[in-house]
Amino acid sequence: VIAAVWQSKIRKRHLGRQLLMTSIEQKSECSFICTPGGLARGSIRVPGDKSMSHRSIMLSSIAEGTSYISGFLQGEDSLNTLRSFQAMGVDIKHSEDKVEVKGVGLHGLMQPDSSLDMGNSGTAMRLLLGLLAGQYFDTTLIGDESLSERPMNRVINPLLAMQAKIDSDINGTAPLTVHGNATLTAIDYQLPMASAQVKSCILLAGLYAKGETVVTEPAPTRDHTERMLRGFGCEVETKGAVIKLKGGQTLTATDIEVPADISSAAFFLVAGSISPLGTELTLTHVGINPTRTGVIDILKLMGADITITNQRDVGGEPVADLIVRGANLKGINIPEALVPLAIDEFPVLFIAAACAEGKTTLTGAEELRVKESDRIQVMADGLITLGIDAVPTVDGICIQGGSISGGEVESHGDHRIAMAFSVASIRATDTIKVLDCINVNTSFPGFVDLAISTGIKVNSL
Repeated sequence: VIAAVWQSKIRKRHLGRQLLMTSIEQKSECSFICTPGGLARGSIRVPGDKSMSHRSIMLSSIAEGTSYISGFLQGEDSLNTLRSFQAMGVDIKHSEDKVEVKGVGLHGLMQPDSSLDMGNSGTAMRLLLGLLAGQYFDTTLIGDESLSERPMNRVINPLLAMQAKIDSDINGTAPLTVHGNATLTAIDYQLPMASAQVKSCILLAGLYAKGETVVTEPAPTRDHTERMLRGFGCEVETKGAVIKLKGGQTLTATDIEVPADISSAAFFLVAGSISPLGTELTLTHVGINPTRTGVIDILKLMGADITITNQRDVGGEPVADLIVRGANLKGINIPEALVPLAIDEFPVLFIAAACAEGKTTLTGAEELRVKESDRIQVMADGLITLGIDAVPTVDGICIQGGSISGGEVESHGDHRIAMAFSVASIRATDTIKVLDCINVNTSFPGFVDLAISTGIKVNSL
C-alpha cells in the first residue's frame, strides 16, 4: 500500500511537470522556419560530446579527488546529469564549458531530497540506474513525457539479475525507483541487442558488485565508458566482443577534455555534402572514436567528399578536423554492420538519402523506433510531406532520392528530427516549417546561430 501511494505521488509530480512544460511550449511556437538557397561553408566547432559529458560527470563524482572537465556540453540533458549529482551531495562548480568536480568516492553519494529528473535523456537514466543500483539509499528517477515512454526493461532485467531492487511503471518505464541496501553480485551477460547504454549500465553496476562482471556484445558499440573508466585508473579488459570489470575498484580523479560531438557534427557533414559543388566546410576538434564514425563511413559510401585531417589523441579519445565538400551523392544499401555505429545520426542521413540519386535502403535499425520519437515513422512522414518517396519498414526505411519541396513537418519534440529537416532546406524548393523544436537545446545549444553562420537559412520562432 505504501509503495502504491508513493508511486501515485511520483506520477502526480511527474504529471504536474508535464503540464508546466506544456504551458511553456504553448507560450512559444518553438518552430524553425527554414528557407531554401542556403549552403554550409566556413570553419566551425560544434558543442562537446553529449555521451562523454554524461559519463564525465558520473565517473568524476564517484572518483577520489578533484577532476577538471573542459569542453562540457551545456545542453539540458547533460546539465540534468550535473544537477542530479549535485543533489546527491557532490560539490560541482561549472562556468561556460568548464566543470570542477570534487569526487566523493564509490560510496560517498547521499540520498537526494527529491526525485532526480533526467529530462529527455535515455543515456542519463539508463547509466545512472546502474550506478545507483549499488548505493545504500532509495532514489527515484523521472523524465519528460518522451523519456517516460522509452523501454527500460533492457537495463532493469540485467540489474535484477545482479540482485538490484528496482520498481518501474507497469510497462517497464519511468518513473523508476531504486531501493537501497542492495548487495550486487557480478554477472556474465550477453547483450540481446547492440546497446552502449545497456553495456555501460551493467559496467557501472559492476563497480559495486562482488566478483567480475562480464558483458558480451553482438556488435561493436561506442566504448566511451570503457575508455573513461581506464582514464580514472579502473582496470577494464576488452577482448573482441567481451568486456570484463572487477568490482570494488577505486577511481582516481583525472582531467577530461571532451571533444566536439560527432553526432552534432553529423548535421553539418550532411549539410556540407548536399551544398553546391565547390563549397567547403571544416569541422574542428571532432571526436572520431571508431565506434562512432559510422556516419562518416555511410556518407563516403554515398560518394561524400570528406577528409579527415590533423588527427591526434586527446585524453584517450581520437580527435580530428573534418573537411567536407559539396558532392553528388548516390543511394546505397546501408551495411547493417554500420548501423550501431551511426544509430543517432540516421535522421540527418535520411536527408542525405533524399538528396541522393537513386534508392537508399536501411535495415536492422529497429532501435530507431524507441528513441526520443519513432524516428523511422516520423522521418518518413516528414519526407513524404516534402515530396520524397519514403517507405518505412519494421526495421528500417527505403528512400528514393528526389526533389525536396516545402511544407510543414512535425518533429514530435525530437531534437535530431528538428535539426535534420533544417538541413533539408539547403536543397528545398520552398520554405520548410519544423514544429515543436524546443528540445534542440537538450543536445545542441546554439544550433540555429551556428547553422546561420555557415550559410544555412534557418530561424527560430
